[in-house]
Amino acid sequence: MQIDYPYHFDQRHRTALTDEDEHIRDLIEQVLFTSPGERVNRPTFGTGLLQLVFEPNSDLLATATQAVVQGALQQWLGDRILVEAVQVTNEDAALQVVIQYVIRRTQQRQVAQFARAV
Repeated sequence: MQIDYPYHFDQRHRTALTDEDEHIRDLIEQVLFTSPGERVNRPTFGTGLLQLVFEPNSDLLATATQAVVQGALQQWLGDRILVEAVQVTNEDAALQVVIQYVIRRTQQRQVAQFARAV
């Protein structure tokens, strides 16, 4: 068991825990929505996706964003997951990211979907 993200308390007023599959999904979320420079001891950690909501939507931007996301996930979580596909959609004030990956330890295929409105 791992500590759940974001940090909160469970019904027993203890630190909430989660299983490994959900923990890996939580780690992916942290990589996606942390801006580089936000973490003091890891200045290159993150992708800065929240900044892209304000960029004009185009195929070129989507392609570049997919490459940035895939590279960041490989760099920070490559020992835990194998990223098979990344799809990024930017519509108005919402950003949606769909990631298909395999958990290396169990060889389970997963799909994680994240959306943020600004």
